[in-house]
Amino acid sequence: QVQLVESGGGLVQPGGSLRLSCAASGIMFSIYTMGWYRQAPGKQRELVAAITSGGNTNYADSVKGRFTLSRDNAKMTVYLQMNSLKPEDTAVYYCNAAFQSVDYWGQGTQVTVSS
Repeated sequence: QVQLVESGGGLVQPGGSLRLSCAASGIMFSIYTMGWYRQAPGKQRELVAAITSGGNTNYADSVKGRFTLSRDNAKMTVYLQMNSLKPEDTAVYYCNAAFQSVDYWGQGTQVTVSS
């Protein structure tokens, strides 16, 4: 079956960096738009970044210039490089795969930015 498995979360100080990974299986990965969403306590889930099958990227205004989204179709993996992290980046980060009307979600990985 379809699986999206996130990894790379953890605790970092403000200004630090993390790289999240999402490994997919059970889908034709190359045709899917891949994205990262996050949900902080008391807030709605929001789109952080997305990358299309053609490699076009979109970022939330709050992370532009700090986060970089990339994909490796051979490894069926999408990466989110997060630099210059801020306390407001603290959230559970979820991987998403979308094609037409179909959406799949990972289990989430916790990112905590605190001194």
